[in-house]
Amino acid sequence: MKKIVLLLIGLLFLSGTVSAYKVYIDAPDSLAVGKPLVVTGSTTIGVGTTIDVVLYHQMTTTSQIKRLPVTVQSDKTFKAIFDTTGLKPGMYKVEVPSPGSGDSISMRLVTLYDRSEEITMTYPLTQSFTGKIYIAGEIKGLEDSGIQIEVIDPYGLVVFGPQYINTDNNAHFAAEIPIDLPGTYEVSFIDSKGYIGSRTITTLTEGGTAPAYTPITTGTGNLVVLSAQSRSSRDSPAYFIVSTGTGPVTLYTSKSLDWVIEYIDDLGVLHMVNDRGEQTAEKVLFQGNGKTIYVKVYPYMYAVADNVILYGENVNSVEISPTVPAPFEAAGSGETTPRAAPVIPVIPVLAAGLAAVLLALKKAD
Repeated sequence: MKKIVLLLIGLLFLSGTVSAYKVYIDAPDSLAVGKPLVVTGSTTIGVGTTIDVVLYHQMTTTSQIKRLPVTVQSDKTFKAIFDTTGLKPGMYKVEVPSPGSGDSISMRLVTLYDRSEEITMTYPLTQSFTGKIYIAGEIKGLEDSGIQIEVIDPYGLVVFGPQYINTDNNAHFAAEIPIDLPGTYEVSFIDSKGYIGSRTITTLTEGGTAPAYTPITTGTGNLVVLSAQSRSSRDSPAYFIVSTGTGPVTLYTSKSLDWVIEYIDDLGVLHMVNDRGEQTAEKVLFQGNGKTIYVKVYPYMYAVADNVILYGENVNSVEISPTVPAPFEAAGSGETTPRAAPVIPVIPVLAAGLAAVLLALKKAD
């Protein structure tokens, strides 16, 4: 009987040891509606394990908004990015369910706020193309102060700011921003309290239409931007082959949807980037060494499809891959989130082991 008791204690101790992993997550205390909610974390769970990060709306009752599976990386970290577009202002919670033991921090509260109604535009948001866009309006509560603005062009490049402009005693502001081409420009507004909101200004050609943007090759000084365009969806991602130059390389998408970029570097390491919303181009930066990089682009949302343009700065070429590149085939190209090795439940295994031990002891007696 003593042997049995000792074995039971040992198995219980083993159970506590196996399940005693730890999880720590971090998220902003507050965030403007429409901005991506980035949740980062670290854990003692094994590398390659998939865990869930869940976004809840905290009201009188808690309701689940989105559940994202994430994979623990080689440095024991993970990241989940939630799109807050269309969510109501209020209290939300991000959490890793079934957290580990000990001093784990597996839940954070986040307040979503919407200040976009504080912006009143007094100049039309649709303008004829004249080589400038005209920005004018009022910001509630910012009399005799200043407002920081940033302007992003149709290709996702910043053409002005971030820079502060003055407001008068009626909280009115005005600015003329030089532009090189007609199209849709995003203007964002920030004050000392943080992000307020954004407005879209469209400049039209003489015929009264906005141009359709197609793949381009442009040169500005020593900067050359190459691009290629392809249809993409979650089930059928767009694949590109990029021949890099030497030095810093920038890859970025068009802004039609909230895009996800995956790329496999020259060492065979898979990277995934999705830290921007549908109003801003997804962008990655890395050091080029003249070798080939394989890129996959697909929409963050399911059941949508659109044409995506991939632009490359300091690259030799950007080409559409007619087939799934071999490195993505090797990485499991059919999965947008890599599969992890199955996690075997601890309790059933221990129970089975305990039953086997008791049976052996009984036979020995």
